[in-house]
Amino acid sequence: MGIRKFNPVTPGQRHKVASTFDEITSSKPEKSLIAPLKKSGGRNNTGKMTMRYIGGGHKRRYRLIDFKRDKQNMKAEVKTIEYDPNRSARIALVEYKDGEVRYIIAPAGLTVGTMVESGKGVAPEVGNTMYLSEVPLGSVIHNIEMQPGKGAQLARSAGSYAQLNARDGKYAVIKLPSGETRMVLITCKATIGAVSNGEHSLTRSGKAGRSRWLGRRPRVRGVVMNPVDHPMGGGEGKSSGGHPRSRKGLPAKGYKTRSRTKASNKHIIERRKK
Repeated sequence: MGIRKFNPVTPGQRHKVASTFDEITSSKPEKSLIAPLKKSGGRNNTGKMTMRYIGGGHKRRYRLIDFKRDKQNMKAEVKTIEYDPNRSARIALVEYKDGEVRYIIAPAGLTVGTMVESGKGVAPEVGNTMYLSEVPLGSVIHNIEMQPGKGAQLARSAGSYAQLNARDGKYAVIKLPSGETRMVLITCKATIGAVSNGEHSLTRSGKAGRSRWLGRRPRVRGVVMNPVDHPMGGGEGKSSGGHPRSRKGLPAKGYKTRSRTKASNKHIIERRKK
């Protein structure tokens, strides 16, 4: 796993930094684990644009990922490490002893031929999924459930990981990638290790066209719009636009939008760093 810079043969390659894809072992997805993925182009059911700057992009098929890891105490062998166009992390195809195949998020260091397992009493090794009640304190974990049996929701993107700091009664205290420290029930599951493709944040597209391939259209700043189009629009010349806010007038850059009465607020010990 690594990144490479390009010789500037073309203008688009001058600042391009891309992944080497060294860890990828297969270029074709498992047919039984892919589903169609429809694009909206930012339009709703009446054809009206409700989300700006979305459209185009390469056609994709969705890879069905096993976030629940509910096939317990049965070993599975890693068959391939694959690229997934729908997420920043790599995915791994695993085959269980009974012949069933599933995709999982590939942790850093997972290689073809490795055996992974989930359930009670499994060893705390990379790729194994355990209950938080059994994970050793101080362990690096990812794919963490927020509700027992719901499936992993926390620390799923490339290079991200959380750390199990303590256990207090029926709760585990976890430090999340954002810097937030929160309590999660010890009956929830988590996977040992950090997520693969940690160099993802170091890559640079090099040209505007690559954003179009990803389905992202050019984003227009509010400051350059007219007053009728945006609260920060208008003015003579390059005027700054006043207090930063969204198109609908909500303040940005420091204004808290999280509900004060949200039920899960009581589980947060320390808020994320600004």
